[in-house]
Amino acid sequence: MKRRKKAGRKPLAGPPPEVMDIKTLAQYLGMGRSKIYNLIRQKKIPASRIGRQYRFSKPLIEQWLRERLITRPVDSEMPLFRQSGR
Repeated sequence: MKRRKKAGRKPLAGPPPEVMDIKTLAQYLGMGRSKIYNLIRQKKIPASRIGRQYRFSKPLIEQWLRERLITRPVDSEMPLFRQSGR
């Protein structure tokens, strides 16, 4: 019995299409397909189901990513060193 060699994740060649399948989305986001299936199951990622296959709209995925962006407001930044009044 031959064992198949596990293929590494390949980056997308060129710009991603407007509608992506699981494999293309995995390459676009740089994560595994099983993680995407988990996000679909938990209804945490926008997906359309056509028959037994899932499709993802690039504009919706980009909006989904922007909504989950973790940022820190500039005003609330703590200084690394406290200024002493010496």
